[in-house]
Amino acid sequence: MGYRRFTDREGVTWEVRDHTFTEWELQPVGQPGVAPVRIRAPVQERDPFEVSTEDLQRMLDAERPRGAAPSKNPFKD
Repeated sequence: MGYRRFTDREGVTWEVRDHTFTEWELQPVGQPGVAPVRIRAPVQERDPFEVSTEDLQRMLDAERPRGAAPSKNPFKD
């Protein structure tokens, strides 16, 4: 069985694997330092092949960990 693949805005290819009925796991392809991301499966679609690339990108953006905001240096270095 093949997995649904899509490419995000940064050019990273992701494989969509249905972990459970309500949760999918997005695994980066060929990116050793990038961790997999778990997303909520859409209620209306159970098959990853039926979801558009734009919708997958939106779900990935919503669940992807954000970078820490730069903090102010109290020592003004």
